[in-house]
Amino acid sequence: MARTPRLAAGRARALGVPTRGTTNPNRLRKVDRWMTGTPWVASALRSTPDPLVVDLGYGSSPVTTVELAARLRTVRPDVRVLGLELDPERVEAGKAAADPPFLDFRRGGFELAGALPTVLRAFNVLRQYTEPDAAAAWQTMLSRLAPGGLLVEGTCDEIGRRCCWVTLSADGPFLFTLACLPSDLAQPSDLAERLPKSLIHKNIPGERIHDLLTALDTHWAAAAPLSPYGPRARWVETVRRLSSDWPVLDNRKRWRLGEVTLSWEIFH
Repeated sequence: MARTPRLAAGRARALGVPTRGTTNPNRLRKVDRWMTGTPWVASALRSTPDPLVVDLGYGSSPVTTVELAARLRTVRPDVRVLGLELDPERVEAGKAAADPPFLDFRRGGFELAGALPTVLRAFNVLRQYTEPDAAAAWQTMLSRLAPGGLLVEGTCDEIGRRCCWVTLSADGPFLFTLACLPSDLAQPSDLAERLPKSLIHKNIPGERIHDLLTALDTHWAAAAPLSPYGPRARWVETVRRLSSDWPVLDNRKRWRLGEVTLSWEIFH
């Protein structure tokens, strides 16, 4: 049975444990670009009467939350972004960059400090949990979303060149996205180290995530003749080939950015 995520010590209402706090400017630019450039998140923000977005576990610096707020304004100029952290010192660091009501910082965890956001971004916060605890955290966060709200949960490397994330609604996960700098890869399965907690331990033969990464590597090898045109062209051809057998949901415009989004149904 999944255990409920434990309370942070000394905080009766904040669910979770503090992360390492690692952060860098532009570390989350790929997921931000996806959120503003693809229909799922952008449509949710445009259609809501209360465009509140929560950035959970932003780390030792508020820089990625500040960047998120600036990028989301291109979709919804009146968006409000709330950064949440368990560590009081990190909250205080955020306050220095606050611009309420459009950008603010507060102490909170998976319970979202009572907020009801339309969009919740939770990056690099679940890697330290067990799979059952991460699944329980998903349910807690989903229960705090506004009607029609979305959770974008995932993992990336320290400089944001390799990222994987899951998009969830109240009904559960429905999208899986991989994003990379193609020139940073020897092969697409290099992204395995950044799989979200829900998938990282399933990357073994016989599991669908292993099948997917294997298929990407196979198509990457087949796309080698495009290497003289650069890693981006090779990635685009890799995903084009993949789309003939897998439920790829985006298009060439997104592939050129080093992305691919698939239906979560592949894991069923």
